[in-house]
Amino acid sequence: MREKIMSKASDLFMKLGFKSVTMDDIAGEMCISKKTIYKFFSNKEILIEEITDMIHSEIHEIVDQIVAENNNAIEENYKIRRMFKEMFKAADTSPVYQLKKHYPSIFEKVMAKEMNECNILFKNNIEKGIAQGLYRKEIPVETFVKFYYNLLFSIKEQTISEKEGQELELQILEYHTRAIATAEGIAELEKQLLNIEKK
Repeated sequence: MREKIMSKASDLFMKLGFKSVTMDDIAGEMCISKKTIYKFFSNKEILIEEITDMIHSEIHEIVDQIVAENNNAIEENYKIRRMFKEMFKAADTSPVYQLKKHYPSIFEKVMAKEMNECNILFKNNIEKGIAQGLYRKEIPVETFVKFYYNLLFSIKEQTISEKEGQELELQILEYHTRAIATAEGIAELEKQLLNIEKK
C-alpha cells in the first residue's frame, strides 16, 4: 500500500503541483481513507520528501543507464535531456520551482544531493568529450562544470513553466557545448540539433 500511495501521489504532484494536491485529493483518487495514508506518512511534508528521494533515485538510475550505453559525450547529454523531457512531460509547473517556493527545506536537501551527483556527471562528460576529441583539451574542466551547473539550476529554480524550463535547458546545453566544442564537436552538435528538429 505504501508504494501505491507514493506512486499515485507522485503522479498527482507532477501533474498538478506539490502545493495544490492535498492528502484528501490523494485519498479520493485511490478510493481509500485519509487515515490509511497517515498510517504510512504522518504529514504531507514527509510524503513529499520521500517522493522527491524516489524521483531523484529513478532519474539517476536512468542517467547511469544512458551513460553505460557509451555514446559520444554530446549525444549522451542530448539523450539525458530527452529523458527529462519524457519524464516530466505531464507537469505544467516546474517541480523544482514548486519545491523552492513552497517547501524550501526539502528543496535544500534535494539540491545538496543533486549538486554532488551532477558535478560528477558533468565532469565525467567533459573529460569523456576531451578524450573523444569533441571538446577542447585546454578548457578548465572544473570551471566549466560550475558554469553549466549554475546556469542549468538557476533556470530550474526560477522558471515556473516546465515546458518553458525545458526549452531554456536545451538552449543552455547548446550554449555549453558550443563554448567547449572542437570543430568535430560542433559537427556532432549540429547533428543532435537536427534530430531535435525532426521530432
